[in-house]
Amino acid sequence: MHITVVILAPVIGCIVVLSIVVFIVKQRKRKALIKTEEVFTPARKQQFKDEVFTPARKQQFTYSEVVGITNNFQNEIGRGGFGRVFHGYVGENHVAVKMLSESSSQGYKEFQAEVIDRESPNVLSWERRFQIGCDEAEGLAYLHHGCMPPIVHRDVKSSNILLNDGFHANLADFGLSRAFPAADATHVTSSKLAGTLGYLDPEYHATGRLIEKSDVYSFGVVLLELITSRQAISKGIYITNWIKSAVEEGNVENIIDSRLSGCFNINTARKVVDIAIDCISPTSIKRPTMNDVVMDLKLCL
Repeated sequence: MHITVVILAPVIGCIVVLSIVVFIVKQRKRKALIKTEEVFTPARKQQFKDEVFTPARKQQFTYSEVVGITNNFQNEIGRGGFGRVFHGYVGENHVAVKMLSESSSQGYKEFQAEVIDRESPNVLSWERRFQIGCDEAEGLAYLHHGCMPPIVHRDVKSSNILLNDGFHANLADFGLSRAFPAADATHVTSSKLAGTLGYLDPEYHATGRLIEKSDVYSFGVVLLELITSRQAISKGIYITNWIKSAVEEGNVENIIDSRLSGCFNINTARKVVDIAIDCISPTSIKRPTMNDVVMDLKLCL
């Protein structure tokens, strides 16, 4: 029997991974190899400019030491495509320990290639992605429900979201936005469609009737991009079609960006995926309002 484990980057507070500390354990050999690359250690949670990097190092551990690091694998903090992830300590450093499951659809060779051979990209943590989604949702909720008359952005997409140095998101580019002419108006009829392919509400595209929930659809696409790191359209495949197919097959864990290496709460991730899928319903009446989205995202916390 082989037990394969990965120890991810030491963190402060929530697991934040810029690059990966890799730990592979085989019970048969009772030894493990750790490869530590650059570690993302925030001096302040919201101040990227103050974040520093720990120098690279290599360490070896026995299997019994891994058991001690994880307190016998007691504290499970998430699940990814390869298996379960456990919290532990190496000295005073918090670590996430990832174990390859025998039932995983991805084999040992793929797991080994991911944790050893790949480069360490700059990867936004789950917490940052979630915060960006919340910030954007609150901005759209203000346009729809806080402005008089309500305003529809009409071009919600990733490139129209700006991040400050604390990674807080702000909506940008209001050149295509439309205000409802009357406070009690339910829609605006537009003879000329506006928006970006891949983010465009199919109901608005078909009828020309612009409503607040046209922005909700676009927001759902952006939320899916944050979750998966896929583009709205990739190799001719719409992310909205891909996500529905993946969810129907029951592969929610495999939907999450694999570069996060399981450093997220799977229950929260499933809820966020559900919110995104509700937002991209082809029928607007089945979509939530942006106020509902904000409330649902806050409940995920």
